[in-house]
Amino acid sequence: MSIVKDFVRSIRLVLVLWLLTTVLYPFITFAIGQAVFPSQANGSLLQNAQGQIVGSALIGQPFTSDRYFWSRPSTINYATQLEVATTGISGASNFAPSNPALLDRIKFEVQRLEQTQTKATADLLYTSGSGLDPHISLAAAQAQIQRVAQSRGKAISELQTLVEQSTDQRFLNIFGEPGVNVLKLNLALDQV
Repeated sequence: MSIVKDFVRSIRLVLVLWLLTTVLYPFITFAIGQAVFPSQANGSLLQNAQGQIVGSALIGQPFTSDRYFWSRPSTINYATQLEVATTGISGASNFAPSNPALLDRIKFEVQRLEQTQTKATADLLYTSGSGLDPHISLAAAQAQIQRVAQSRGKAISELQTLVEQSTDQRFLNIFGEPGVNVLKLNLALDQV
């Protein structure tokens, strides 16, 4: 009789733990996220001036026109926003520093930057670990101001202000380095 009693008790315990961990905890986490951090909980989506969703502040996008600030190079092909949401593709090339393919890619980036008279900075030459980094350093943004200003016919001081407004500061003023979110910067650039 004691074995049957212990078995029934263990089944009840499993059911209670299952309800707590698969229903109650996720619902509470979801509710807190939606109430306290709705933008972040929904993917930090950014909209253009027409109100269309153009991407996430958390995922890098390629920009190749001289009219825009360029993101870090990526070893993956950026997908459209729907594909990113469903596939979540990320990753680095894992090329060794001596790999000729890596050296060729870096030489290509150097030539592209030289053609536009843009100073080569590390984050304009090298990819990030995930391949989806949305930020560039302040130095990389500063290096591109002249090119973008010439292409758009804007004053350098005006673009400098936009770069400062699009800069994410250190977390708690201690952790990390300031970085410029390229998608936010380019959206602000289009609104000027």
